[in-house]
Amino acid sequence: MNVVVVQGVVVREPEIRELPSGSRLVSFDVRTEGPDGRAEAVPVSWADPPAADEDALVEGGEVLVVGRVRRRFFRSGGATQSRTEVVAEQVARPRQAKRMRSALASAAEAISGAG
Repeated sequence: MNVVVVQGVVVREPEIRELPSGSRLVSFDVRTEGPDGRAEAVPVSWADPPAADEDALVEGGEVLVVGRVRRRFFRSGGATQSRTEVVAEQVARPRQAKRMRSALASAAEAISGAG
């Protein structure tokens, strides 16, 4: 089972890339507060988000992300490097209370179905 829920604030303007396949990939960081009160930045990737949702992602906006953790490897500067990120399946904003409840219910269902 690989389920993650992250709630926080978008800390950088989302980067939108068009992939060779024609898909769109939106990347952004979400600032959360750790158990010790320190801020942590969580990188998020979201493939083919609905256009309205993509436009609503703005720096400083609060979001709830439900997805999975992925570690990807790539070559850079002649060396293999890695990055751990959240692959978003659903992203909701606080104004979308119904959508936030639905996203959390999906995460809870995934967790309870795994046991």
